[in-house]
Amino acid sequence: MKHIITGILLLMVTVCFSQIRFQGTVKDSIGDPLELANIVAINKVTNKMDAYAISNDKGKYKLDLEENTTYNIKVSYIGMKSIDANIETKSENIDKVFVMVEDNNLDQVELTYEMPVTISGDTLIYNADSFKNGTERKLEDVLKKLPGVEINDDGQIEVEGKTVGKVMVEGKDFFDGDSKLATQNIPANAVDKVQVLKNYSEVGQLSGVKNNQDNIAINIKLKEGKKNFWFGTITAGTGIADSEGLYLAQPKLFYYSPEYSINVIGDINNIGEVAFSRRDYFNFSGGFQAPSQSSGTNLNLGGNSLGFLQLQNNRAKDINTKFGAANFSVSPNKSLDIGGFGIFSSSRIDLQENNSRVFTDQTLGVPDEYTESLTHQKSDLGMLKLNTTYKPNANNQLDYEILGRMSNETQTQNVASSVIGNIGEVESSTPFSINQNLDYYYTLNEKNIFALNAQHLISDEDPFYNAFLEDKLNYDSTADALGLDKFQVGYDLGQEKRVKSNQLDAKLDYWNILNKKSDINLTFGTILSRQDFDSNIFQTLDDGSVINPTPVINNGLSVNNTTYSFSDLYLGFHYRLKAGIFTFTPGFSAHTFSLSNEQFNQTYSQTFTRLLPDFNVRMQLKNSEQIIFNYRVQNQFTDVSQFAQGLVLNNYNSLSSGNPLLENSLSHNLNLSYFSFNMFNYTNVFANINYSKNIDNIRNESQFQPGSVVNVSAPINSDFSDESLSANGRFQRTFGKLKATVNGTFSYTKFNQLINANVSVNENYTQNYRFGFSSNFRSAPNFDIGYRYSIQDNDQGQSRTKFYTHAPSVEFDALIFKSFTFKTDYTFNDFRNETASLNTFEFWNASLAYRKDEDSKWEFELKATNLLNTTSQNQSSTSNLSVSATEYFIQPRFLTIRAIYNL
Repeated sequence: MKHIITGILLLMVTVCFSQIRFQGTVKDSIGDPLELANIVAINKVTNKMDAYAISNDKGKYKLDLEENTTYNIKVSYIGMKSIDANIETKSENIDKVFVMVEDNNLDQVELTYEMPVTISGDTLIYNADSFKNGTERKLEDVLKKLPGVEINDDGQIEVEGKTVGKVMVEGKDFFDGDSKLATQNIPANAVDKVQVLKNYSEVGQLSGVKNNQDNIAINIKLKEGKKNFWFGTITAGTGIADSEGLYLAQPKLFYYSPEYSINVIGDINNIGEVAFSRRDYFNFSGGFQAPSQSSGTNLNLGGNSLGFLQLQNNRAKDINTKFGAANFSVSPNKSLDIGGFGIFSSSRIDLQENNSRVFTDQTLGVPDEYTESLTHQKSDLGMLKLNTTYKPNANNQLDYEILGRMSNETQTQNVASSVIGNIGEVESSTPFSINQNLDYYYTLNEKNIFALNAQHLISDEDPFYNAFLEDKLNYDSTADALGLDKFQVGYDLGQEKRVKSNQLDAKLDYWNILNKKSDINLTFGTILSRQDFDSNIFQTLDDGSVINPTPVINNGLSVNNTTYSFSDLYLGFHYRLKAGIFTFTPGFSAHTFSLSNEQFNQTYSQTFTRLLPDFNVRMQLKNSEQIIFNYRVQNQFTDVSQFAQGLVLNNYNSLSSGNPLLENSLSHNLNLSYFSFNMFNYTNVFANINYSKNIDNIRNESQFQPGSVVNVSAPINSDFSDESLSANGRFQRTFGKLKATVNGTFSYTKFNQLINANVSVNENYTQNYRFGFSSNFRSAPNFDIGYRYSIQDNDQGQSRTKFYTHAPSVEFDALIFKSFTFKTDYTFNDFRNETASLNTFEFWNASLAYRKDEDSKWEFELKATNLLNTTSQNQSSTSNLSVSATEYFIQPRFLTIRAIYNL
């Protein structure tokens, strides 16, 4: 590995010192600089573009060219006659001024060469072929090479530090609500253009009046040969591991025409390639956004899914997955669009973990805990969406969407605890939900626009939990508190729970456009919500009979039958003003809230009003440089489970009860962001800082059982303010064919809580830094050298822990003899605390593929994963009560051979 890195560094030095700088300015006939002029250098020997530039606001440009080479320089600008100039480079830099004259014959403007990147307002357009070198196989491989575009650890696309919310192909939605399915499945050879649409609005009528600065979409333009034809890949493979056979089948088929489109994706394998994880499923929005998201009200309906262990970087001890998805859109006429998708994911996963857990305050007598666990997960997930858009004319648009979800999941665990002993756990759930969305947009005239948005959600969740504790002595204090029958072989505890939610979220917007620089927005909206919560704790005795114990704590309450109703009626006002480079949008929303929860024959009600201000200012420094500031006050409301007074068994070591007198919390949120995309010096900069202060925040008061890790908690409105500060940024610069990137994130949280009647102040610091240096040569091999450094610093009153991770990495790919594609990646990880290294682990993967030429139908690939046969990896995490360091065991070395057929 050292020799590879040394070779890459020598290649970098050779490239950097064999280039000269070609620079100057572009002006018009009267000497004024021309901004956004395109300058392209065509190598006259290879007839390929070696470099390109876009002039800045002062008309300046610069290109890095090869020494002793003849180039044809092409300069173009809209409304001006194009310039062709031949130059011959030597070893000295060249300065040249281009003077352009007006072209009166605009109908015959000829595109001499496609620019790799063009900027048009809020749209960035990348010519994909300008960044490809032949080793790319999927959209992700192309996007990674585009300046200003990132693929995060979850496979999602990020631009300006914001996750892309929508991916389209030829203007048609591709599984709306997720970008990972696109990056992992769309073939690279089908991509012609990548359009990044900033400030994206799905409704053209609102594009000029609505603040869409957080909305970013990507549209993929296909190559001509991929339209009106089926295209894609079909992959089949087999292989060997240490103890079992391997299999793989991955059909990915696509069809696009102006009238309709069809996408079909399948994936069946047992080699750990997770096409769609549980995290992907629950994060998949389906394109739904709550109408009240900017109203100042944040209502949390809670999450009552199972306490499933999550995969770490999609790795586990054993993974078997089946995945199928289909997406379609059809346009029967110019006024009507119909679309939708269906997704099914099935997985069988085995996990093995060792966990070391240190609790917050060592003076409270809570022992540290070490656990070893074996887990089996069975998960079947499905979702179905249908949507339609009817637009009879430019002034009317009607949208309707419906999204259904259902799942069937089970998790069984065997846990060995240093404090509790041996525990067997079983969890299961079969929830479903139906979400409907209706939108209508009406433009009365150029001064008056109306929009109606309504969303309805129903959900039904039924999580079941059972734990069998073999070592009774270690659980006796908890058994006494719960009122369990102690004359049994072990403690067999269970809980049934049912949560039903029904919510309507609707608003009516009116915009009055006063003039070209200002408009007024009035909003009338409401949120109506009802939740029903039922639960009961039971004990199964040795003879199979079931009893409902009466606890000696929590006033003897161990069952729940709670109804929680919530309503918010609000009126919003916003005024937008454009003044020079500034756009100001001050506003407020006035709310009337009504809350009630009914349980144990009592009703607890609250009614109050609140005025919530917000303010946004946008400073457009240049076409591709801006600063945005946001301030918003929000009311935070919790879900029904926090009100329910009866005991709830979260798991064997955590119980909780609610508080019917809980009040809402108030948060002040400030955000400042900066973005610059400078095509003159190929620099991309993004920075973002957030600060939040929560007043009357809901925190848990925890009581640990004597000498045990079992705690009983209850929510309270904290008398202390909680604060959080986070910052992230990226600096990226391209030097010819080389690109340097620096990323950094920092987060700080401070919150107060009560543990065993003692106030504990928790302060957590998290830092992550990444440094990268990569190449994008056309014919030479390419590399990506990276280094990641992270710090997890947790100060929890009497206890403070620090964990560090050092992770250098290198990726290498090469197209050999135009037929062989070799790829390899290596990562070294050193996980340590303040005094010593806790674990080091390495991952090395490699693949060699053969394809006769880029037009060949067949490709064959030999792929090896985890070549070093690493058995485990480590990670640290923090919660309100403890800090954990966890070792995860993973799949062994796999070797597979695959055949890929390209349609």
